[in-house]
Amino acid sequence: MAVQILVAIADGIEEIEAVTVIDVLRRAGAGVTVASVGALQITASRGVKLIADTQIAQCSDKRYTCIVLPGGMPGAEHLRDSRPLIDLLKAQKERGGWYAAICASPAVVLGTHNLLPPKATCHPAFVDSLPDKSQADQRVVVDGHCVTSRGPGTALEFALELVRQLMGADKAKSVAEPMIALWPQ
Repeated sequence: MAVQILVAIADGIEEIEAVTVIDVLRRAGAGVTVASVGALQITASRGVKLIADTQIAQCSDKRYTCIVLPGGMPGAEHLRDSRPLIDLLKAQKERGGWYAAICASPAVVLGTHNLLPPKATCHPAFVDSLPDKSQADQRVVVDGHCVTSRGPGTALEFALELVRQLMGADKAKSVAEPMIALWPQ
């Protein structure tokens, strides 16, 4: 089965984080579904309009290799408040599937719903919400089947780490090289 990724979006998400993850995982050959927790067209944190493939409620009966949450405010709050998304995330964690969050979302979404692993990072504005701050200054942290990252400036590293974890280091390198991205890190 091919790698299937769900990227959740909402009004106010950080566009760099969402688009970078979508782009890099599609370059790697993953199937990426972009699902909105609200209307299909959202307005991201800097005014960029994005159109989702579907709404999150339409994804509840599907399984994904990884569920990815961009950050940004108030986008992370909208993700946090989406019952269908939280149900998907809880089921994903329960079955040992991958999930990932960047920027505000590790603290705001995963932390709120007891989905944050012991080792994680997030945007510096939310570090006080982390139960264990020992990895807070790391750009990308992998703990179990959860990947977290700090913010817009780490989005490319975050996306490439997702490719590495889900598809292998050779695939991550083959995606990074033509993009002139540093790999391995």
